[in-house]
Amino acid sequence: MHLTPVNDATFQDHVRAQGVTLVDFSTTWCPPCRVLLPQLEALADDYGERVAMLKVDCDYSPETASAYGVMSNPTVIVFRDGEPAEKLVGLRPSEVYRTLLDRQLALTGED
Repeated sequence: MHLTPVNDATFQDHVRAQGVTLVDFSTTWCPPCRVLLPQLEALADDYGERVAMLKVDCDYSPETASAYGVMSNPTVIVFRDGEPAEKLVGLRPSEVYRTLLDRQLALTGED
């Protein structure tokens, strides 16, 4: 499963008002971003419909990146019920993202 690409115009339409959404803020030229993408795609496969997984290319969506304080790539923000809940800057092991998603799903009662 791939992450759904969104941009400045479509971002708000894809962040779930109810439930958990993971957003990968990255660029195509960023080496750590290229390492992270397959990890997030594997998580998208594991979580299926329980988590919306989005991808924002910061080069083409600067307004959205700025609105959420994205200053470095990659940055992952997990939204719970439409609001930012947790933010990770830089590349982390996939288990860190899994723990973050499990925590947010538990808080929404979807664990």
